Amino acid sequence: MCPRPPKTTADHQPRRARHARAHDLLRRRLGPAIALAYAAAVLLPGPGLWLRRPHGFGIPGLGELSLRTPQLLLALVLFSAGLQVPLRELRLLLRRPVALVAGLVLHVGAPLLIVPGVAFALRQSPDQDGGSGMVAAVILIVAMPVAAGATVWTAKGDGDQPTALGLVLASTLVSPLTVPLTLAALCPLLHGGYASRVAEAEHSAGYAFALTSVVLPCGAGMLCRLLLPRHASAGLLETAVATALPASLLLTYVNASGALGPFLRHPRPLLLAAALAVAATVCGLSFTLGRVAAHALRLDARAGASVTLACGMNNSSASAVLITTALPDRPQILLPVLAYGLLQKVAAGRVVRGFGPWEGEAEADRSRPR
Repeated sequence: MCPRPPKTTADHQPRRARHARAHDLLRRRLGPAIALAYAAAVLLPGPGLWLRRPHGFGIPGLGELSLRTPQLLLALVLFSAGLQVPLRELRLLLRRPVALVAGLVLHVGAPLLIVPGVAFALRQSPDQDGGSGMVAAVILIVAMPVAAGATVWTAKGDGDQPTALGLVLASTLVSPLTVPLTLAALCPLLHGGYASRVAEAEHSAGYAFALTSVVLPCGAGMLCRLLLPRHASAGLLETAVATALPASLLLTYVNASGALGPFLRHPRPLLLAAALAVAATVCGLSFTLGRVAAHALRLDARAGASVTLACGMNNSSASAVLITTALPDRPQILLPVLAYGLLQKVAAGRVVRGFGPWEGEAEADRSRPR
């Protein structure tokens, strides 16, 4: 028998091409895939509820360790996001840092303008806790860094990709400082048990969660891209990109199971309506504020779209994981988080489709010789 010739790089190309096509298809159909994850959480919440629970296992010499699936999935998604950051493109921001600084200030400052008004409106509701559950959910959403998905929407709309990447990275790196500060600034709006629980999250989970669950995975991805040889980095990047979207969808399913499972056992239509209304209000005001500020700063259309997305898009997966960690007995406050996660994607799609040129740019285009 003749020996079989060794496999070459070309032999692996069809498999890689299939993986790339599957990833591109999933990315193009991300909206229906997310809807499918929510439907799975409604129809089959059991596995998701099991994954939400901490699972302990013993390692010789290390004792009992607790494994939390949501935190691991979030770390995988953020590691992949850090691995995909093209560091060379970020250098372009040093030449024009206005959009980066404006987007970061808006992302941190907008919640301080929006949430008090929402809290005041909810106090007028007949809810026995004055809407503190809804306000707590909103606070834990807006305290999170810019969602990595902002870069996806920026790319779809031909936006300013370096600015979007810089805003995701900058908000992530400063999150150990901004998350506890935002929680501390907005915690006085809460009443009863929610005030004490969010205060505990601020002191205990705030710094630790932002550092270990947000900054470290993202930083590890960037460090791997910077230090690994080119071929090793390319292979790791291919694997990370292929697993990040399925991990994100699984995290969506796990979080939705935690909220929708208990809700379906004891349906509360008014709670669902309130969650949708509050999430829509905060999301709409955030995007509107970002767009108005971009116009006021006279940013070009591409940078303005990135700043608007940074102001309105928060890492809702991270806030859901923080709620699971800090308030495991209050799954109902995940409803506004899930609603916000969906609504911000709808709003982002409108931004990248409808963010036209400024009047000055339009006039300049008309005056150019054809």
